[in-house]
Amino acid sequence: MAGAVRWRPAGAEGTEWGEITLSGTGEAWRIRVVLVRLDPARLRFETRDAMAPDGTPTRWTIDSAGPDAVVALNAGQFTSQGPWGWLVRAGRERRAPGRGTLAPAFVVDTGGRVALVPADSLAALRASGTVREAFQSYPALLVGDGELPAALRLPDLGVDLDHRDARLALGLMRDGRVLLALTRFEGLGGVLSNLPFGLTTPEIAAVMGALGCSRAMLLDGGISSQLRVRDFDGGFLAWPGFRRVPLGLVALPR
Repeated sequence: MAGAVRWRPAGAEGTEWGEITLSGTGEAWRIRVVLVRLDPARLRFETRDAMAPDGTPTRWTIDSAGPDAVVALNAGQFTSQGPWGWLVRAGRERRAPGRGTLAPAFVVDTGGRVALVPADSLAALRASGTVREAFQSYPALLVGDGELPAALRLPDLGVDLDHRDARLALGLMRDGRVLLALTRFEGLGGVLSNLPFGLTTPEIAAVMGALGCSRAMLLDGGISSQLRVRDFDGGFLAWPGFRRVPLGLVALPR
């Protein structure tokens, strides 16, 4: 699969994007996967939210990211009260970790290094004082060195293995780069691309593994999933969602 992607330069060093089309059965008979590779040595990552003119928090979309963002996407999962799980912004913990063995965190340390940290390691990381940005999500798609979690292989372990939806995944590649994958339904020539049809959780895990990820996790998909990439000509490529979300993630030039 990795050899089928034609990677294109994006609007900043260390950023490139590409696409592949997958064919399956049922709702997944034609799925486009938009891919972005990001080099943390050349980019820095920040979580973002949106603010109303009076300073009160509102919901975020990729249009809230501003022109400085090379890449913007929705981050994590959420509840009616806001982002779900652990949240650290600019070195300050905003929310405590959520519970769940399949709920890793995307972490940026004070040196700008990134990691996908399993849930059972978050307590030690919180105590270290070295976290600049972090958010938690679920479920983990790949753990260890590319292993599929048992809950994605066996039924009745807390993950719906058959549900199809639009997906957004974040992974850490073996070479240290970050990989993003967003799916869109391509039926009827892409006219219905924002419909929540797509891959199962095990299928998007397989995509991330085939593209070189050792660890990966799902972000909120369906009508929340959204992605924007600055093109090399200064414009933006955008795949919007239908829903505003509490939290976004942006990549910025160092």
